[in-house]
Amino acid sequence: MNITARQMPDVKTGENLLEGQSRHVSTRARGLVGRLAKDRMALLGLGVIMLLALLAVLAPWLAPHDPVQINLEQSLQPPGGSYWLGTDHLGRCVFSRLLWGARVSLGTALLALGAILLISLPLGLLAGYCGGRVDNLIMRLVDVVLAFPGLILALVISGMLGPGLLNMMLALAGVWWAEYARLVRGQVLAIKERDFVLAARAVGAGPGWLMLRHLLPAALGPVIVLATLDMGKLILAISGLSFLGLGAQPPTPEWGTMLSDARPYLQTEPRLMLAPGLCIMLVALAFNLLGDGLAQALHPQENKCCWKGG
Repeated sequence: MNITARQMPDVKTGENLLEGQSRHVSTRARGLVGRLAKDRMALLGLGVIMLLALLAVLAPWLAPHDPVQINLEQSLQPPGGSYWLGTDHLGRCVFSRLLWGARVSLGTALLALGAILLISLPLGLLAGYCGGRVDNLIMRLVDVVLAFPGLILALVISGMLGPGLLNMMLALAGVWWAEYARLVRGQVLAIKERDFVLAARAVGAGPGWLMLRHLLPAALGPVIVLATLDMGKLILAISGLSFLGLGAQPPTPEWGTMLSDARPYLQTEPRLMLAPGLCIMLVALAFNLLGDGLAQALHPQENKCCWKGG
């Protein structure tokens, strides 16, 4: 029931509703953690992500060699000795490059995701809360962006901006924000007439406070799930663009760049492509497992019905 169909809560009632909403959010968060802790596959994905993140952070201390140091006398050495995974065609330690590549790949994906959220969250909040012409303008822009295949559009933008990690992140953010903005808008439309929002209005909250303090936190659940699932896609996109020469540039150690460098040696030294390829697959799978677990933990009843075929 919307605000025109009933009386606005008075100040005291509004304060009580807000306190009740705070307790509900706290209880729901504890329930989410409890359900997630029972999902073995989600915990496996989280463990893999934490391990890779730890290896990336500790790469300067764990890497046995300089990842960009060229030593042609040691080129294409098999695994063994101080070169745990052997060397590439320029004599660089593959294991060291994998560790430093994790820093570049994961760090770039996180920065790109941050840029996506920085664009999409305000636009989605404005579209859902304001409605009218603002909503229509933002949604038409979203429709235009979503009309093109995301990776193809990112490839075109990256080609126009030129190669480099920064330009690649801008291209990905310029494509990926639309889906998040549409999701946030839908959540805000479903939430903005609920009792706790009306109560906040009753106690004098302005539009900015309502959006930041009440609407955004209530809408973040599905956004977090989508962001977790998209981290794997982002890493795949980053590696793909770097493989094509539009992302990280040599000698920067990045998994996609390592795949590109190893391509001429696929038949003679397949391990050079196998190592970064497995890392990309592993991190994408881990984020997908965690995202699926979060989705089931946020909506246990819906997933239960789905399993029953209801």
